[in-house]
Amino acid sequence: MGLLSFFKGVGEKIFHKDDSQPAEAAKVEPVRAQALLDHVKKLGLAYNTLTVKTNGDTVTLTGSVKKQEDAEKIALAVGNVEGVSAVDNQLSVDEPTPEGKYYTVKSGDSLSKIAKEVYGDPMKYGVIFEANKPMLKDPDLIYPDQVLRIPQL
Repeated sequence: MGLLSFFKGVGEKIFHKDDSQPAEAAKVEPVRAQALLDHVKKLGLAYNTLTVKTNGDTVTLTGSVKKQEDAEKIALAVGNVEGVSAVDNQLSVDEPTPEGKYYTVKSGDSLSKIAKEVYGDPMKYGVIFEANKPMLKDPDLIYPDQVLRIPQL
C-alpha cells in the first residue's frame, strides 16, 4: 500500500504524555508500538499477523491480512492517532482487491457532504460510515484533518 500521511496533532489520544518525549527513544518506541497494537486489537480489526514498529512519528506495519479492506482499516486506525504523522503500510493481502481512496476531512464536512463530493450522492454517506467502522462510532462524529477510507462502489 505504501506511505500514508496524517496530521500529527489530531486524532485519538492513546499515548501517555511520557511516550512523546524524545529523550529516551529506545525505551519509548516499543511502548508506543505496543500501544498502537493494543489500539488495533481493542477495535477488533482483523489480521493474520501484525507487527507495529515506530520511529518517531512514523509507524511501519508488517504482517498479513485477509482482505484489502482490513489493511486499509488498520492503517487508518493507527494513523488517526495523535502523535502519528505517517504510516508505512507493508501488510500483505491474501485476497487483493483495488485499494480504496482516502479523504482528509475539512472543517464543515459531514459524511453526506463527502459522499456527494466523491460519489455524487449524499445518501451514500452510509457506505463511507461502514467503511470506517469501528474507528467511526457515529456518522455525525468526524473531525477536521481526520483521514477516512473511501471505498469504490
